[in-house]
Amino acid sequence: QVQLVESGGGLVQTGGSLRLSCAASGMIFSKSAMGWFRQAAGKQRELVATITRGGRTNYGDSVKGRFTISRDNAKNTVYLQMNSLQPEDTAVYYCKSGSDSNIWLFGSWGQGTQVTVSS
Repeated sequence: QVQLVESGGGLVQTGGSLRLSCAASGMIFSKSAMGWFRQAAGKQRELVATITRGGRTNYGDSVKGRFTISRDNAKNTVYLQMNSLQPEDTAVYYCKSGSDSNIWLFGSWGQGTQVTVSS
């Protein structure tokens, strides 16, 4: 069974940084695109960042210049470095595998990790 396990969430002050990790198992990690999503309380889940099998990255407009997605295929892990955090970044952050052409399709979801940014 494919499992994606997020870690690294927590409470941080405005302007601070966190690095999220997502460890994958039960899949050939290098054959999947990976993405980070987030869902704030009472809101829809939204795309934060994606990274293709070849390492090409894309970001949601609200996080460009502040967040960086990366992957380490040798460790079956994808990361999200989050800098200059704002209260609007508060959400549950989810890791997902998927297709290069559309990260929303196929693949699997992790259970999520809470990120809270205090004013």
